Amino acid sequence: MNIVYLNGEFMPVEQAKISPLDRGFLFGDGIYEVIPFYFGKMVGFTAHIDRMINGLAAIGINFDWDHAKWRELCEQLAKKNGGQALGLYLHISRGADNKRFHGYPENVQPTIFAMAFAIPIPEQPDKSTRKGYALKSIEDLRWQRCHIKSTALLGNVLHFQEGQNANCQEVLLYNEKHELTEASASNIYIVKNGVVITPPLDHQILAGITRKLALDILQKDKTIDVEERIVTLTEAQHADEIWISSSSKEIAPITILDGNPVGSGKVGDVWQQAATLYSQHKFDY
Repeated sequence: MNIVYLNGEFMPVEQAKISPLDRGFLFGDGIYEVIPFYFGKMVGFTAHIDRMINGLAAIGINFDWDHAKWRELCEQLAKKNGGQALGLYLHISRGADNKRFHGYPENVQPTIFAMAFAIPIPEQPDKSTRKGYALKSIEDLRWQRCHIKSTALLGNVLHFQEGQNANCQEVLLYNEKHELTEASASNIYIVKNGVVITPPLDHQILAGITRKLALDILQKDKTIDVEERIVTLTEAQHADEIWISSSSKEIAPITILDGNPVGSGKVGDVWQQAATLYSQHKFDY
């Protein structure tokens, strides 16, 4: 898995080169997506590309590929890299100017880069064997446009590393009002009395594609009640279950928060039901 795409060509990763004046390198001035691909099928392709197009528009990068062009690239990239269980990483920066200047340059071409990397094949959800993650709660100190999937991820990286330093797999972020936002690379949910509750989307939260698919699947199934509303840190501390979701993790259970057990300290029944539904229907999107 070492074939990448750069500005119209597929090549070994060792041959891929960009200018040091590329604004993605200098400023993190770009947008990216990661699309899961399993044995010929992508998960949430349309929603991922919609978000990428919206993100490019939000930061003023003019790039006119449609869904069909992106699909062709993704399918070729997957095929050239073995076509099994892959994360397809798509990255567009504003491009390279001939100088370093904060303002948007004129007449530069965006840099388009894509690569594939191996991801685990999701196991069938089974609470008796699934190991839960540990979270550490931290005040969210990132910028205030987290709804844009920017390549400028230093804030997320710093928070994630705080979790790593505490031997946790993720962090639970909250704002100055002690309201949950998200995790460093995931969306967040709590379960209380059988109801799944997740913070509503705003500028503090990336509209995760797995979040979108999971909520749609649960709402269509109607066997689990779902609420989108403000969730406080205190509610999380007293939740029956906590989950995170992302393209690579799908829906993952949390069993420890700040060193304390979540609910019973075991993977919960509602997670089992929701994760099973997601596994059954994720390729519908």
